[in-house]
Amino acid sequence: MPLEFYKYQGTGNDFVLIDNRLNTFFKKDTKLVAAMCDRKFGIGADGLILIENHPDLDFTMVYYNSDGNLSSMCGNGGRCITHFAKFLGMIDGEAKFEAVDGMHHASLTDDKISLGMNDVDSVSVFETHVFLNTGSPHHVQLVSGIDKFDVFSEGRRLRNAVYGSAGANINFVEQVSENTFKVRTYERGVEDETLSCGTGVTAVAIAMFEIGKTKSNAVVLETPGGTLEVSFQKKGNSYQKVTLTGPAVQVFKGVWP
Repeated sequence: MPLEFYKYQGTGNDFVLIDNRLNTFFKKDTKLVAAMCDRKFGIGADGLILIENHPDLDFTMVYYNSDGNLSSMCGNGGRCITHFAKFLGMIDGEAKFEAVDGMHHASLTDDKISLGMNDVDSVSVFETHVFLNTGSPHHVQLVSGIDKFDVFSEGRRLRNAVYGSAGANINFVEQVSENTFKVRTYERGVEDETLSCGTGVTAVAIAMFEIGKTKSNAVVLETPGGTLEVSFQKKGNSYQKVTLTGPAVQVFKGVWP
């Protein structure tokens, strides 16, 4: 049966969005998800997202990586699905929804989406990097000359050598000013550099605050795909009221196959 889909992107992090409120999508077909996300033979995307009914909230978000497997939270995907819900008439200016890591609240102003992320209660600081989970596991590492840095090779090495089969997302960071950082991310599941990673820039903002590279609780993150903002409040060892803000754009719609 033909599947109607919508292509979205949030700072270059792109997704296939499908309205699955009638449960027409065969969710265990990982080969179908991978085929739709394939950039040479399919639509092309970093991931596929289903919007589904929820008994109490506005909707449920189901996220697949481009390899076809169900994955952890995707921040840019959360912003895109909020825009999609508004397009479908499911919400107006605000949304409450459930993702794999729990409940989220989002607000919309035109194409700019602010997404509430989960609290972060544990930040592990090592000599060469910082590790934390912002809905997905993230390795954050400062580098110099980030524009020419070999993100693919070094990201792939760290993802496998340090984190094994489960993997982690690898973020390379260079400071631009007191509260601005450049970020490039190698994402597990995509197994390549993506133009932007929402949970990744969230991790970077918190990590840079934790190690004293910034004193600001409102951080600007410049990715290859565009600029995102992360704000938070620190109480004790916990980072709370974490918010990821940036654009979400509907690119086109189509029918598969």
